[in-house]
Amino acid sequence: MKLCSGPFALLRSLCLTPSCSGPASWMPRRNTSSHESHDCPRVLITGGLGQLGVGLAQMLREQYGKENVILSDIKRPPTEVFNMGPFVYADVLDYKNLRELVVNNRITWLVHYSALLSAVGEANVTLARTINITGLHNVLDLALENCLRLFVPSTIGAFGPSSPRDPAPDLCIQRPRTIYGVSKVHGELMGEYLHHKYGLDFRCLRYPGVISATTKPGGGTTDYAVQIFHDALNSGHHECYLRPQTRLPMMHISDCHRATIEFMQAPECQLSLRTYNIAAISFTPEEVAAEIRKHVPHLKVTYKPDPVRQNIADSWPMRFDDSNARRDWGWKPAYGLPELVTDMLSRVRNKKTNTGQPVS
Repeated sequence: MKLCSGPFALLRSLCLTPSCSGPASWMPRRNTSSHESHDCPRVLITGGLGQLGVGLAQMLREQYGKENVILSDIKRPPTEVFNMGPFVYADVLDYKNLRELVVNNRITWLVHYSALLSAVGEANVTLARTINITGLHNVLDLALENCLRLFVPSTIGAFGPSSPRDPAPDLCIQRPRTIYGVSKVHGELMGEYLHHKYGLDFRCLRYPGVISATTKPGGGTTDYAVQIFHDALNSGHHECYLRPQTRLPMMHISDCHRATIEFMQAPECQLSLRTYNIAAISFTPEEVAAEIRKHVPHLKVTYKPDPVRQNIADSWPMRFDDSNARRDWGWKPAYGLPELVTDMLSRVRNKKTNTGQPVS
């Protein structure tokens, strides 16, 4: 049985392991992952200083040990992040640099978070195309060459105006109209292709809007749902760039991290898809504002729709159908809207208090 090795461009042999149906049934795959052989995975996270990387690294380190999870980015990390565990410089456009990191650190899982988000990508299409597509290809090639378990997030933005919107199923017409969405569909299809052709252990979740108190909004269309909590406790006024009735799927960051880890840990034979929707809650700006007012009664929200972000939001699903994720690997969210609002206000308030900032 020949394992995945050698230059990716010349790779033609398949890795074979038994499927769920027993030893007589075979499927193309890479060699057995370190997690499945009861060893700790060695994890590299690219784009680690964005909204998701630090929190995911913390959860993974709690399970697998601090030294087994390496965070990376092209920016200098804050002191507290640097002190949490291993951090390295990694440019996803530098294949040689990435390859050295994978080989020298004996990486077995790669979580690829490097990307330009929807609104930022529309403002700089050339840069978004380079980072989101060329960077992805480097990661796919490395994962294939080194037999890695590869996680690449997708997004609500992978759908378009011709997609079913309420709810959007896992498999349907997508045809997004942003470079961010186009690059994510490209990633979904490339990963699935390399899985079926060469046995790459590719895994992908379509994230809804992710809400977190620990990082600043990063240029996404759903970022109002983070900013509104800061504004509620700063000035008591939030100007929303979407219309009040714009419904979009959302998720607390803790649910997002937990879904990612549970999905990465799931035995491959349980997966009927390589890309799954995951859902938690769906709300509009006026609904989240009403829930916040239960805690901050003086919050005032005005609406000044931004044409770019509103058009993007209008092309996205209002809800996700995540029944396949719930059936195949047991996904279940923990946060509803009341729990999310209570937690976010508490975390934002504590963060402001700890840094000596006034709270409205």
